[in-house]
Amino acid sequence: MAHSVTVSLYDNKTINVPTGLFINNEFVPSVDSTERINAINPATEQVICSVVAASAKDIDIAVAAARAAFKTTWGKNVTGFERARLINKLADLIERDAQELGDLESLNNGKPSRIARDFDIGDSIQCLRYYAGWADKITGQTIEVDNKSKLAFTRHDPIGVCGQIIPWNYPINMWAWKVAPALAVGCTIVMKPSELTPLTALKLSELVKEAGFPPGVVNTVPSLGTVGGAAISSHFDVDKVAFTGSTVTGRKIMEAAAKSNLKKVSLELGGKSPHLVFESADLDQASAWAALGICYNSGQDCTAGSRVYVQDTVYEKFLELLITKVKAQVVGDGFDNKSGGGPMVSKGQYDRVWGYIESGKQEGAQVAFGGVKRSTKGYYVDPTIFTNIRPDMRIVKEEIFGPVLSVGSFKTEDEAIALANDTNYGLGADDANQCMRVSSALEAGTVWVNQYNILNNNVPFGGKKQSGIGRELGSYALEEYTSVKAVHWNFGEKLEWPL
Repeated sequence: MAHSVTVSLYDNKTINVPTGLFINNEFVPSVDSTERINAINPATEQVICSVVAASAKDIDIAVAAARAAFKTTWGKNVTGFERARLINKLADLIERDAQELGDLESLNNGKPSRIARDFDIGDSIQCLRYYAGWADKITGQTIEVDNKSKLAFTRHDPIGVCGQIIPWNYPINMWAWKVAPALAVGCTIVMKPSELTPLTALKLSELVKEAGFPPGVVNTVPSLGTVGGAAISSHFDVDKVAFTGSTVTGRKIMEAAAKSNLKKVSLELGGKSPHLVFESADLDQASAWAALGICYNSGQDCTAGSRVYVQDTVYEKFLELLITKVKAQVVGDGFDNKSGGGPMVSKGQYDRVWGYIESGKQEGAQVAFGGVKRSTKGYYVDPTIFTNIRPDMRIVKEEIFGPVLSVGSFKTEDEAIALANDTNYGLGADDANQCMRVSSALEAGTVWVNQYNILNNNVPFGGKKQSGIGRELGSYALEEYTSVKAVHWNFGEKLEWPL
């Protein structure tokens, strides 16, 4: 059978999409299963195409391919200069195909093609180039032990075969975040994209081959999480697993890693991020950043600013500005350049978000904006703002992963910190001393001051508490894919025996 299909986009434009498993640089069927995964367009609720669903046996084959490449054509067998050349070549190919990849992302995920192309893909290209720059700069230390007879040095070795499990909210971006540092240090990869959004990971696999990476360096195995994710997490020949997704699944992955070969684990999990807006803030700017924090990617973001706490003296003014900003966001078809947001990724996600909106109403929160269902096709949820909130409400406590915002107020700085201390944070204030005091007091992996949700490839990103373990981006991400080896070298001491 053919392992690709032609998919229609718009204006008679089509794109060829691979539908097989990508193992050893070839698209192949499952060795023991006929199961398929339907990729659905969330704007139309129609099936785009179906792709091969990997079985546990397929994961074994992909891991074996990755191990063989690690031992022969990759790992310590390739110089950093060569790794950098190939990663840069891959970045060039993604840049060449940015429009097509953006269109495919929009088709399968729902986000506007323009946003996917300019933000997700633009950032992914930069991420690959950033780590290409690191590939020939992986260094250890020389440590003085005894200058007359001994020295020690460290090597930062690639950890080996890495299982990488990525989510559906940024399918290309999360692919790049995981793949780039792993390839830079010399690891090989078994990549499991989300069963909801497998298409762009398969399309990127074509570019991995075109760039000239040896077979087995990157393998792509779309599958259900309960099959592929479980097989990767519990595999005895996977040296490290990296996961982005829910805290619930993160626990299962960590448990499977512990019960198998104690593989290294990094987890980037959920959050319930608050914005703090103090009376000293530029309210026009603060309301714009707060609107971005909940509207961007239709709120389907682990760092979505889903709680806003405003100092009581400026609460009314801020709320008025916020509603004006949110009202201006166009949520519509991904191929319309006016759209700044698209539908929820799936029917399941749509139902989940509406469940939270209904629970907010039932628990007595006030709808200040939105909260009304559309009657048309597509999994659209318009941004919804709740006021009159209490800390015990589900909309305030639980991660919704949709464009649903809870707005509360506080009187003092101490009260603001107490309300906020949770996962990732946004902070708006013009008083520099207050910014430093509050950002220091917040228990978070990431704090933004006078902006929100802006990430840089050279700055580490990650959570605290139940938001995760380990760091992505920056030089810190390299540590997730290396193991430190200490070499003790005796060049002068003679051993007297017996002791």
